[in-house]
Amino acid sequence: MPATREVPRFDPVRVRGGRCLPGRLGRQRRVALAAGLAVVATAFAVAGPRDADGARGHPRAEPPAHDASLSGGPAAPARPPAERVTAPVRIADAATVRLLRPGDRVDVIAAEETTGGGEARVVARGVRVTKVPEPLEDTPDAGALVVLSVPRETAARLAGASAAGRLAVTLW
Repeated sequence: MPATREVPRFDPVRVRGGRCLPGRLGRQRRVALAAGLAVVATAFAVAGPRDADGARGHPRAEPPAHDASLSGGPAAPARPPAERVTAPVRIADAATVRLLRPGDRVDVIAAEETTGGGEARVVARGVRVTKVPEPLEDTPDAGALVVLSVPRETAARLAGASAAGRLAVTLW
């Protein structure tokens, strides 16, 4: 073990230009930066776009929530959101499908062909177009394919309606 040595005395080092508190000043800057970022993030969350996929149609209006304080009774239990699936659907008019873009909202109408004319009914309302594939064949009678995002029960109705007749869409 080496022998201990005595540390020589020397005058303290002084910085010119006044007192500087780097710890305190640095901490205040970090707190100010964090607060500023929190304010900006909140502003973006409140004022930002509601729908990030660029939908052109109007969003589907949801029914107002039941307010128990107005009716005096207990609030109705919230329904869980329906499971959504993608459903490829062949639309009879290929020219109409060329007007669609991903993100559009459409109503799907089924026209059943009968001998005395046709009867039309709405099969799906306000469903979102997720993809419009390029047509593989250039025959106008074959229609065109469009991929929709729909609840599972609506997908079953769409499949049944396409088997029974021709489908058309109306853009929101």
